[in-house]
Amino acid sequence: MRFAKILSAAAIVSLAGTPALAQAANVSTASVQRTAALQGDDSELAGGPGIIIAILAAAAVIGGIIIAADSDDDSPVSP
Repeated sequence: MRFAKILSAAAIVSLAGTPALAQAANVSTASVQRTAALQGDDSELAGGPGIIIAILAAAAVIGGIIIAADSDDDSPVSP
């Protein structure tokens, strides 16, 4: 029981202290300048194996819905 209280107190202190530590970290890195990165290759969003996987997943979902809705077994389970 005592260990649980110590553990919960440590969790409360860490959750309460996190925003203050994050704010202190932002102040120290405020002088850093951001630069843009060069883009060498084109985006690969329009094609590749991702489209095939998405089509197969959609077909599996639609097939599952059809199988679930097509059960003609409407007889009661109990006698």
